[in-house]
Order: sequence, then C-alpha cells, then structure tokens
Amino acid sequence: MASMQWGQYAPADKILVHLSDTHFLADAAALYGTVDTDTTVHRALEQLHRSGIRPDALIITGDVADRGEADAYRRIRGIVEAVAAQWQAKVIWVMGNHDQRAAFRSVLLGQDQPGEAARAADQGTVDQGRVDQDPVDQDPVDQVHDLDGLRIIALDTSVPGYHHGEVTDAQLEWLRTVLSTPARHGSILALHHPPIPTPLPLMSLLELQEQPRLAAVLDGSDVRAILGGHLHYATQGLFAGIPVSVAAATCYTMDLSAPERELTGVKGGRTVNLLHVYADQITHSQVPIGAFDTATHFPADYVDRLAILSPEARLEAFSRQQ
Repeated sequence: MASMQWGQYAPADKILVHLSDTHFLADAAALYGTVDTDTTVHRALEQLHRSGIRPDALIITGDVADRGEADAYRRIRGIVEAVAAQWQAKVIWVMGNHDQRAAFRSVLLGQDQPGEAARAADQGTVDQGRVDQDPVDQDPVDQVHDLDGLRIIALDTSVPGYHHGEVTDAQLEWLRTVLSTPARHGSILALHHPPIPTPLPLMSLLELQEQPRLAAVLDGSDVRAILGGHLHYATQGLFAGIPVSVAAATCYTMDLSAPERELTGVKGGRTVNLLHVYADQITHSQVPIGAFDTATHFPADYVDRLAILSPEARLEAFSRQQ
C-alpha cells in the first residue's frame, strides 16, 4: 500500500534517515548525569520500524560519541547496524567535533589503525592529547558512498582539540575532484558543521570557518542537499543555492526561546529527519521522538477502503467537507 500513488507524485526513489548528535558515553553512562542517550536512539529507530518505512540508508552527521570512547562507538554501532540489517540499509557515519578519529576509524568504520592509536582505540583509552600526537589521526575521515547512482559524500569538518569546524585546502581539492564527475542521480553532502547562520551567538563561535571557500567548490556541482548537525536544533537554509537541512540532536536540544544571552539545552524537541529523494527534488521531514497523546486518527481499514476506489472517488470521499 505504501508504494501506490495516491496523489500527483510517484513514490520516492530513495528514502534516507538522517539523525545527529547522539553523544553516547562509555558503559551507557547518562550524559551530564541526566540524559539517557541510548533510549532515545532505540525509540527513534523503533518508531521508524513501526511505520513500515524501509530506508535505503541511515546517515548520522557527527558527535556520535561525546568523548570518542571506543565502548560508546561499539554500543551505538550495535544498535544502528542491527536495525539497518533488518532494513537492508547502508549506514553512513560522519565525524563530529566530539568524535575522535582513531576510535571512529577503528570501531565504526572497521579500518585498521597502526601503532599506538590502534591500541588506544581498542582499549577505549583514546583521549584528545593522544589523538593530537598521532599524525595518522590528523587525516580527515572523508568518504564517498554510492546508493545506486545517488552519491553521499561524508566530509569531516572536525578540528582535533576544538569544537569549531574547518575544511582544509587538501579536502577542498579532494571534494572538487570527486564532484568533477557528476553522479547519475546527483550528490548529497553530509557534514557536521552546517554552513548556515544560527541565532545563538555562542554557537556561532563554533561554526564552520571560511565558508565561501566551500561554496566556491560546490557552485555548479551536482550537490542536491547538504545535511548537518552540531546545532542541537532542527533548522533549514540555503548555501551556495543548495538546500541545507540540520537534524536536531537525539540527546538534547537547544532552547531557542531561552532568556536572552543564555544557552540552554533541554530534554525535549528531539527529532529524526526523513529524506524522500525524487528525480527532481528532495523533501526533508521531521519525526518527533517519543509517545504523545492522539488528537485524531484514521485506522488502517479506512485507508484500505479508500485504496480500492478510483482516484476520482477517493478524492470525493476524503476531500469533501462533511
């Protein structure tokens, strides 16, 4: 039933799940002693599974672990990949400013780590000082994924030891080379630091630096959407003429109505985003995470009765005001 055409648009060619800023800690510890990060992710994925949606990919745009601990990465990888396997969906991990490259590569991506960095990641003892001292982990974790002609580019905007974002000259050249050959169904750029303004002054200090340089590379490319996180609230904008969609964090969100000059994170407003990819457009929708009181409801058997009608009769039955 989900695949039949009800209106003017055929079903989407691809469905993508976009979530961000899970901020897992080792040993399932509560973030700030009060935020249960695991339960929210479990709930979000359970809600999507209940809906019957079977996405082609899950994209997690950074700050996967709050301290870059290997155990935190192992736990969220287990949660996400178990559901992805049921959906036969690809999982795409993107680096954030809280993530640590050694453990990220080793545990999430399954890439071998040479020397001390590998041992630290395996033992869950990676800290910022050790990562900064290992030249291997100075290399950004940039990736390209292909979904039957839809290209997903994961760009690492993290800066070891800092919370703001940067893209190096080498990364820009790499991105320019990747984009020089258009993908069959276009590209989606996924990064942690979104290149759009924020009304929160303190968060603007931690934004992606020198954004015009990235815009120059994206100008005229086949990038159809930019996905980000970092801000801990859902928002949208345009960058280099490309739609930008930021997923709210699953751990906690920023209160945009907090008193002036204050930055307040709250345990509410958490959502996961859905992308429906069509030949000529991409829609971005937000799914609230949690249980809520029902206000109105059309049961499945009512939908079944509509489905057997002609398009004209279906419109008459459901659109006419009673």
